[in-house]
Amino acid sequence: MAKKTAKKAPAKKSKAAAKGNGKAARPDLSRSPAMKGLIVQAQDIHGEIKGGRRPSLRVPIRSLSNVTFSLRKGFFTIGKKVSKRTLSYQTIKPFAQTVRMMAFAKHLIETDDFASKREVYYNSKGSTKRSSEDGAAGWGPAAFKEQPESDAIMDDMEAMVGVNREQLGFIPAEQYGSVAGKLTVIEIDPATGRRIEIDCTAFGRGSYSIPSRVEGIQFRTKAKFVLAVETAALFERLNGHAYWRDGKCIVIAMGGVPSRANRRFVRLLSDSCKLPVYVFTDGDPYGYGNIYRTMKVGSGNAAHISEYFCVPHAKLLGVTPQDIKDYDLPTHPLEEKDKKRAQDAIKNDPFFRNTKEWVNALQEMVKMGVRVEHQAFAARGLNYVMETYLPEKLRNPRKMLP
Repeated sequence: MAKKTAKKAPAKKSKAAAKGNGKAARPDLSRSPAMKGLIVQAQDIHGEIKGGRRPSLRVPIRSLSNVTFSLRKGFFTIGKKVSKRTLSYQTIKPFAQTVRMMAFAKHLIETDDFASKREVYYNSKGSTKRSSEDGAAGWGPAAFKEQPESDAIMDDMEAMVGVNREQLGFIPAEQYGSVAGKLTVIEIDPATGRRIEIDCTAFGRGSYSIPSRVEGIQFRTKAKFVLAVETAALFERLNGHAYWRDGKCIVIAMGGVPSRANRRFVRLLSDSCKLPVYVFTDGDPYGYGNIYRTMKVGSGNAAHISEYFCVPHAKLLGVTPQDIKDYDLPTHPLEEKDKKRAQDAIKNDPFFRNTKEWVNALQEMVKMGVRVEHQAFAARGLNYVMETYLPEKLRNPRKMLP
């Protein structure tokens, strides 16, 4: 069979041409920040070996002791403390695992592929019947015994390279969240390179599911704000009654503590469309400290990538301690673990202790000795939350917490 002669593509494609055939140019991932970061790390290791020195890995320390809250930036930032891990008899295995995972990430970037955290673990074990550059032959003595080993190496590598692990091709196996409302999501079909426009009002009682990798997604909307809610149950009520239509908004289910993909999606949406973000959680120290704070400023052990996964201008719409009084909501006693969590946030959390409104709110909650679930509004009627509470809070943003 005669070979087909491939036509040489023009160096640049006009916007009109791209629009006409519905295709979008794929980014050159070989020049991505992730690839550049991997190359820098590899060059450092190579340079030390070539210079007759034992190579070292310098890993930023990921804990609150090495984290500061930047009032100017509005999110957690990692400090300058690093852990230097020099190759030795004791460190040879984790050192080899880190370098091998760097090579695996390079392959994923070059092939525009991805692997779940669990797949990385199994890939290291490999198969004796296969051999390929994607690691199918296994990593030999560098194979992981348990997944927590590979997860820890992945987190370290992310901090070393200075990009999020999704950019390195690694994705978690979790639910990423649901979206409904006045939004068109524009994705690129990975198989054809064509633009796909997804209308988030056209799913009936269903919804658009946030993908694991959201980089490159574009948005078009006439919504006035984003409402991120803690539970799927509240999302279903708001979506089932098309609250987003009259509310002129986009409703997003966080599903508890929001996943990285969920937070990145909200951040990209908010930045590109200049939309305010309001968060709706249970009124308790866990909802405030683990769900809302993670969405707004990030988390202490992932401060090295907070700039990608936080929404600094987000506000807590509710449920606030003041809401308990204003709406006479049924409550539950604040347990000792809740009191301890609130007091620890006031004393040790860089975000809460530097925000006067939050110090006052947490102190008030401890003084009241109660907590409240956001479903408590159902005591006033199943649809009270969207017919009365949400409209009133949205008219009075000063009653929200920063």
